[in-house]
Amino acid sequence: MNTASLGVGQVFHRRLRPRENRFTYASYFLWLPMRTLRHTPCAALNRNARHGWRHWLSFHDADHGDGGPDALAWLDSLLTAEGIADATGEVWLQTYPRVLGHAFKPVSFWFCERADGSLAAIVAEVNNTFGERHCYLLHGPTLDWGREQTAAKVFHVSPFCRVTGGYRFRFLREGVHVLSCVDHDDEAGPLITTRLSGELQPLTAAHARRAFFAMPALTLMVVARIHWQALKLAFKRVPFFSKPQPPERFVTR
Repeated sequence: MNTASLGVGQVFHRRLRPRENRFTYASYFLWLPMRTLRHTPCAALNRNARHGWRHWLSFHDADHGDGGPDALAWLDSLLTAEGIADATGEVWLQTYPRVLGHAFKPVSFWFCERADGSLAAIVAEVNNTFGERHCYLLHGPTLDWGREQTAAKVFHVSPFCRVTGGYRFRFLREGVHVLSCVDHDDEAGPLITTRLSGELQPLTAAHARRAFFAMPALTLMVVARIHWQALKLAFKRVPFFSKPQPPERFVTR
């Protein structure tokens, strides 16, 4: 049965050049069966709550896609526009929750299945700290769990990285264990390695409460840590690059 889950684990990030910088933080995320939730809501998931600050953890559709009231409808429209017609099975969304009404989601992953459960597409939805959003669509005959996928980098994320080179993606799901890997390579080779891992547990009120009190300001901490790591890179005299204009197309294949 497709049930909403909470993934509890960690984020690992390592920069290789021109100065090494690495960090590992405890973290948690939502793992949501979006098609199932359309007709069978999760009692522990405060969805589109009007007063989000009253809820420890919540999910707002407007935090995704075009900011509309139905994120799944937006995703289906995106897939149709890109010529993908067989993603009729479950859609699993890996994303950060809102915490006390506050949201910041550096990256969310949409795993779109066919009716037989195989992967039809993956959408990596990226937000930067400038309020901009871009999607990388992974699709093709080699798409599968554990198999590396690539995309050209076209969207500005960090002022310490030029918009050049490409990404290597790899996703694993084995039982309750989930691992999402994103590596950035530039013209000189591997530059940044990022890993988001977690162990899935049912999204219940008790598990949500436990996750919240373990990290009661998760999304604020994400923003604070981004700026703290940027400050460390500045002290290490890593070159700084101005933000370019966002790409004209919202989706990169």
